[in-house]
Amino acid sequence: MGELVVIDGSGHVAGRLASIVAKRLLEGDEVVVVNAQDIIITGKKKRVLEKFLKRITEWRTYYNPEKRGPKYPRTPDRIFKRMVRGMLPHKKPRGRSALKRLKVYVGVPPEYRGREAIRIEEALFKNEFCPYVTLGQIYEEIAQRKIEV
Repeated sequence: MGELVVIDGSGHVAGRLASIVAKRLLEGDEVVVVNAQDIIITGKKKRVLEKFLKRITEWRTYYNPEKRGPKYPRTPDRIFKRMVRGMLPHKKPRGRSALKRLKVYVGVPPEYRGREAIRIEEALFKNEFCPYVTLGQIYEEIAQRKIEV
């Protein structure tokens, strides 16, 4: 069994962090990501929000159109976990067991307060001129609009 790695998600770019976390999970490590609400998605706020809103509102099944629902997660911790799942072979036993070793939290839970959370240098957001939005801001916008699916 691998080691327990606690990662502070604040200031990291979502895709870069997700790919690094997926690799560590496949190597056998247990990964805990805290402060998921501060993970960054680069791009203009309006475009990023339109993408997430489209995923949530326009998702329908062709076989039974009445049976629709939020197929895409809305909370920051679940959005990030879904990103990591997309980078794992989640339909195979190896990927399924890797995903079970991932825990993502909004904020820092009490059992991880004393531990030192690492920051991954390759995944940090460095270009201050590039527009961005955090997963927490996306969640607040979706909650304000109270989208019923």
